[in-house]
Amino acid sequence: MKVKVTMQDIADRLNISKNSVSQALSGKDGVSEETRQLIIDAANEMGYIYSRGRKSTEEEVGTFAILASEFAFSKRNFFGEIYLSIEKEAAKRNKRMVIQSIDKHSSENLILPPILLDQSVEGILILSHITNPYIQAVTNTGIPTVLIDHHHPDLRADSILTNNRYAAYTAVQHLIELGHTRIGFIGNIQFSPSYYERLEGYRLALYQAGIEYNPLWVLDRVIEEMDDVFNAVQALDNQPTAWFCVNDGFGFLINSVAYKLGYHIPQDVSIVSFDNGQLSRITTPLTTTMDVDLSYFGSKAVEQLFWRIDHPEEPFVEILLPTHLIIRESTQHPNA
Repeated sequence: MKVKVTMQDIADRLNISKNSVSQALSGKDGVSEETRQLIIDAANEMGYIYSRGRKSTEEEVGTFAILASEFAFSKRNFFGEIYLSIEKEAAKRNKRMVIQSIDKHSSENLILPPILLDQSVEGILILSHITNPYIQAVTNTGIPTVLIDHHHPDLRADSILTNNRYAAYTAVQHLIELGHTRIGFIGNIQFSPSYYERLEGYRLALYQAGIEYNPLWVLDRVIEEMDDVFNAVQALDNQPTAWFCVNDGFGFLINSVAYKLGYHIPQDVSIVSFDNGQLSRITTPLTTTMDVDLSYFGSKAVEQLFWRIDHPEEPFVEILLPTHLIIRESTQHPNA
């Protein structure tokens, strides 16, 4: 009895991925014409039987790649929940996920993972910021790509983002409504365009309230580490009565620095952070923060990637996800 030839048999013979075989035999994009013809010739030679009716399970199951820097993967409180929702949504749609951590050497030298070079994935999700040249190298492969929590005008890919300006405006407006006028900003805007947009939201809230912008209270080049934050805050001659922090990590650090400098929260200093991650829930007191639905972040990214695969010629889009303010114990009216 003749043994049935499978896609995996063809893949093994040609030393390529099964997904590439599936793409070639089903007429999908994702493989070069030379590779497609090589696969078809091998399939015919080996006696592969094409499915004429419903697609086989082998054809239906595909692979997506998740790319992120080592730094992004280290932020498990934020990106861990996003990844879990990505994996869950992809599984519902019969897709496997392959994780690729991009180290500094690969990023600087534009070294792409082999699964991208051999076109063995149908789509790519990029978590947060790597570098723009690296992301451009990824999109140049022609594989449909969606960016999560990152965007840039030079990048030809869809983006799933928080509505950063409006969310920051809402956070600072909360402080203003409590009576604060000496409001600081902290975050490294060079790390991500999202942080720059949060600075814009901060400035807009001050402007509309008629509060003078004080550049001395805008610490927008500070690295998210204790020593850097401590030195930057300690160097201020006049301390703000409130801080807006671009993420929960900075909120946690400002909390610690304030206590080291002898301030009490919220009696002396109010803090609003961003993301509603674990760090905002373990501080003493608990931190007021802008809530981001991380699960929706992930599922929306997968949904958009499927849409992009089906609509490769449509213009690239940015999808802004809503946020809402969670008022906890770190904010109150300023002391007289």
